Amino acid sequence: MATIEPAPSAVQGPAMQAARFFHEGDSHAVLLLHGLSSSPLELRYLARYLQNEGFTVCAPVIEGYSAGSPMQTMERWLEGAVREFDALAARYVRVSVCGLSIGGALALRLVHARPAAQSLVLLSLTLAYDGWAIPWYRFLLDCAYYTPMRHTYQYREAEPFGLRNEALRAKIARAMQRNAFSEVGPSTIALPALHQALRLSRSARKDVAAIENDTLVIHSIDDETSSPRNPRYVIDHIGASFLRTVWLDDSYHMITSDNEREIVARETALFLRESEIAHGARDAQSQPVVSKALARRLRQLAAVGRKNA
Repeated sequence: MATIEPAPSAVQGPAMQAARFFHEGDSHAVLLLHGLSSSPLELRYLARYLQNEGFTVCAPVIEGYSAGSPMQTMERWLEGAVREFDALAARYVRVSVCGLSIGGALALRLVHARPAAQSLVLLSLTLAYDGWAIPWYRFLLDCAYYTPMRHTYQYREAEPFGLRNEALRAKIARAMQRNAFSEVGPSTIALPALHQALRLSRSARKDVAAIENDTLVIHSIDDETSSPRNPRYVIDHIGASFLRTVWLDDSYHMITSDNEREIVARETALFLRESEIAHGARDAQSQPVVSKALARRLRQLAAVGRKNA
């Protein structure tokens, strides 16, 4: 049964809490890492989809990184993510790691620290804030961290809030006005958090070539927060022999909530199962699990083969 466990210190507004998502499934666990100063709500649709496909799913609240907890350094973020990974690895045969936005940079660092991970999924990977909606003065904020501004400045999120879907964007705009938080993230991000995120991204870049885990990259060509240069860096440098890239054209940054969220979820589930098959992975006492998405793909391939015969 899926459980949502409120984090005691993670209150953001009168009706919003950062909450841990966990669902017990098969022997393949997927660790989902949300974006900066946000919560597992960003990954709710993906988590439910993976749950329905039979995976064990964990979307944790990480102290010092998730919404509502006191700010900590990126080293502490990584330690928290590693603890979550190790807890899953102690119970399940396979553990894959999926990160959204800055969570993708955290996933890169985590998989480098734990190379036994089955596979890596990078969604709207952010190694630099260089999208078309980022204000021109954004590059100055890292310098501002070393001034008294770091105690007071809050970077305020603005439209389009990572969403191409106009109806959902309007809903999020209303939520941002009422609370400090929404299902696609916080209304503001503190300067120290941004500084640590940049440190994390720079660190993640350094070890990309050493990562050999199966890797899926999904990114929107119109991402307003992180341009396609972000995933292209990984695509060009990662050491993975099994690498798949999916480009989206009807979404902005929050691809797990926007118009193509079904594609994101379906491709993620499919890739994770194909990764199992590529490595000949199977439980010792059971038959390999074939997901609904993989079954559909296999039927499509069979149909094409019959047509061409």
